[in-house]
Amino acid sequence: MQVSSLNEVKIYSLSCGKSLPEWLSDRKKRALQKKDVDVRRRIELIQDFEMPTVCTTIKVSKDGQYILATGTYKPRVRCYDTYQLSLKFERCLDSEVVTFEILSDDYSKIVFLHNDRYIEFHSQSGFYYKTRIPKFGRDFSYHYPSCDLYFVGASSEVYRLNLEQGRYLNPLQTDAAENNVCDINSVHGLFATGTIEGRVECWDPRTRNRVGLLDCALNSVTADSEINNLPTISALKFNGALTMAVGTSTGQVLLYDLRSDKPLLVKDHQYGLPIKSVHFQDSLDLILSADSRIIKMWNKNSGKIFTSLEPEHDLNDVCLYPNSGMLLTANETPKMGIYYIPVLGPAPRWCSFLDNLTEELEENPESTVYDDYKFVTKKDLENLGLTHLIGSPFLRAYMHGFFMDIRLYHKVKLMVNPFAYEEYRKDKIRQKIEETRAQRVQLKKLPKVNKELALKLIEEEEEKQKSTWKKKVKSLPSILTDDRFKVMFENPDFQVDEESEEFRLLNPLVSKISEKRKKKLRLLEQQELREKEEEEEPEGKPSDAESSESSDDEKAWVEEVRKQRRLLQQEEKVKRQERLKEDQQTVLKPQFYEIKAGEEFRSFKDSATKQKLMNKTLEDRLKIEAKNGTLSVSDTTVGSKQLTFTLKRSEQQKKQQEAEKLHRQERKRLRRSAGHLKSRHKRGRSFH
Repeated sequence: MQVSSLNEVKIYSLSCGKSLPEWLSDRKKRALQKKDVDVRRRIELIQDFEMPTVCTTIKVSKDGQYILATGTYKPRVRCYDTYQLSLKFERCLDSEVVTFEILSDDYSKIVFLHNDRYIEFHSQSGFYYKTRIPKFGRDFSYHYPSCDLYFVGASSEVYRLNLEQGRYLNPLQTDAAENNVCDINSVHGLFATGTIEGRVECWDPRTRNRVGLLDCALNSVTADSEINNLPTISALKFNGALTMAVGTSTGQVLLYDLRSDKPLLVKDHQYGLPIKSVHFQDSLDLILSADSRIIKMWNKNSGKIFTSLEPEHDLNDVCLYPNSGMLLTANETPKMGIYYIPVLGPAPRWCSFLDNLTEELEENPESTVYDDYKFVTKKDLENLGLTHLIGSPFLRAYMHGFFMDIRLYHKVKLMVNPFAYEEYRKDKIRQKIEETRAQRVQLKKLPKVNKELALKLIEEEEEKQKSTWKKKVKSLPSILTDDRFKVMFENPDFQVDEESEEFRLLNPLVSKISEKRKKKLRLLEQQELREKEEEEEPEGKPSDAESSESSDDEKAWVEEVRKQRRLLQQEEKVKRQERLKEDQQTVLKPQFYEIKAGEEFRSFKDSATKQKLMNKTLEDRLKIEAKNGTLSVSDTTVGSKQLTFTLKRSEQQKKQQEAEKLHRQERKRLRRSAGHLKSRHKRGRSFH
């Protein structure tokens, strides 16, 4: 049993108990009931009080002995006998039920409205008669004086079916395009219907004329409400002769006096969900309004919240057991909810033992899923050294991990880390000491990583605060308090290396402020050590170091950059000398290589280039050969490719070819010169 409290009003969930895995057999479940106290203490008020998949509507007969509920899948109705605390009968239906009404004091006369336009009548023995309405129905009400059933739905007409005559009567013609809900006042018989335009039309069944019209959509809009679309009427309920509550699709409940067209009170659920049902609790002047997420109970005179109930699953319907503090809910889950609120009234006669039981109960948090089993992933099993148990009965595969017995888990964890409790105890003691220290005068505590950077940021923050006090400028958040940069002051990997070349070139100016900051940092570290030794905080604040403004002269900055460059060059020179000494001290040993049979050794360079060429793909080798001129690619007339390879010449052949080329060029030159001499000689002879 789960106990919750809001505004000092206790709510007992009788349908909530310790959950068991579905894969457990019935034999193991019975064994758990014998061994486990929590399982044995579960309260199963009514046996099998659930549906196969979803429960849609739930109602109580007028005599209070029977509870009827409809649900899926398959569509069915179940009747529970409260005197026997068990299921009385179950009847399967042809289609899903939109809503139903109990016409008699017990279960002997029931009318069902189906989602396929059929109206089904059931008697005590079972199915009795079925008929159909012209349009899809959404709600209906029964007028006892005239034995008329009023059906509203996807039509502007309100259909009337007289059960005494067994025929349809002339419908009521409304001004709305469609009607969602309807209700009949039990005192004077006034019929009211809620439309999709956000209006409520009231009709007199005796004259079949409209006697009133309320514009609820306009009155539901308040200064605090945000409306994105037109509110429609989703719930309607009369109370007494003059009071009516109207629920809208945008989550507002309007309370009306029939003598006025203005609402007495407008209550907003603040969820923006349609109101499912509205009920009146007369003993405490309360109104119970429910949407799919929450049930709110509030005073109808002042609108003050009395208490609220928020189930785990979405709600479909709510039923208040008459003259008691019991609440029944139809949820989007197989299990139907049973809640007992002692403040609303006593327990029903058939479960009067709840009054004695609730007095002895204390508030206990709801137990989580599978309390006797621990869910572990494969990584957890590797850390515990239990990977060899995969596939054994000790591990039950589920989703991305396994279920294992909680006792086995605790034993193995204790063996793997026997000092876990000591570490936990030390952490708790450390937390208590830090809590007590926080109440005393605090010194500036710097992080373990990047202390100098943190001190610089603190000083800059103080200077900014002083400037903002003078200029009244809005201050920006500090990096020290920003969670995005928290790791920079906790992880040693983010430590700033001030000896690196990049840091020294980017921050060349070692000003007096940095020197004073280091001095101040040493003072703070000494104070922290003194605090740890004495275990007491000295009174007063640490003395602040004298601050002086650094010069921003460009000449000093350039000189400092040059100085840092000279230092870096000297350090690099020293490193090169050390490497040379190490190379001189090392003795080189000869290395021998084996040549394969049938190959001629040329040089290491040729073998290396050959090995690189062999490692490349055929495409790369072809590209290299085409580039060197040893391969030519041409297209043939047929459309295919023609490859021509030329053998690679050796060095000697290349030299010989170059010598022949030079020899041919020399012979050509000699021939030209001889030709010129002959032509000159001929011209000279002709002149003479």
